[in-house]
Amino acid sequence: MSVLALIHQDDAGSGIFGEAVRERGDDLVEWNIATSGPPPLDDYDAVLVFGGAMHVDQEDRHPWLRLEDDLLRGLLRARVPLLGVCLGAQLLAKSLAAPVAPPANPEVGWYEVELTPEAEDDPLFSALPKRFEAFQWHRYAFGLPPGAIPLAQNANCLQAYRAGDVAWGIQFHAEVRGETVAAWLESSRPEEDGDLDFERLEAETEGRIDRWNELGKLLAGRFLDSASRRR
Repeated sequence: MSVLALIHQDDAGSGIFGEAVRERGDDLVEWNIATSGPPPLDDYDAVLVFGGAMHVDQEDRHPWLRLEDDLLRGLLRARVPLLGVCLGAQLLAKSLAAPVAPPANPEVGWYEVELTPEAEDDPLFSALPKRFEAFQWHRYAFGLPPGAIPLAQNANCLQAYRAGDVAWGIQFHAEVRGETVAAWLESSRPEEDGDLDFERLEAETEGRIDRWNELGKLLAGRFLDSASRRR
């Protein structure tokens, strides 16, 4: 398959998801839409949309967000399989007419996530444990798009959804490697992320990242399997 990975900043790339693509022998094109504009839309079999420090309502500061909205709407109309992560999931939800706004609390670090009953027969989420500790880094969150299916949640916000049979969004960062987390901690700003306990987050990440990467690769693999069946 040919897979497009849309990224929004260089330190928020495809990570473990990109590994999953390459290990299958599929082709991966990673494209930074913030610096290069919308990619030429060749016949991609699947599209991954990743995170970034910007927010969906900052179109004045980041005009390319409008272009990405048009791009995502076009991909949805063409029924190209999509998987959005954090900002990517929020942008996808916005394209599907769902609200996107700050949740009750921002989440930076490891937080428990629980699958919904609807996840039991989902092509991606049925393979995941019913509860797991997920790595998060977000100040905004998505609501449920009209007609979409909730797949995961916690006390703070909706954590995953499926729209139709080709589009998924996840709030947590299932793609991150340990070195990505370390880089984000190094570049974090208290005015945006709050006063983080670096030592605690580093220790928690060291103890959990291997299992988290296994779960991320499983999730990505199930998405790619689903996309492959649609070819």
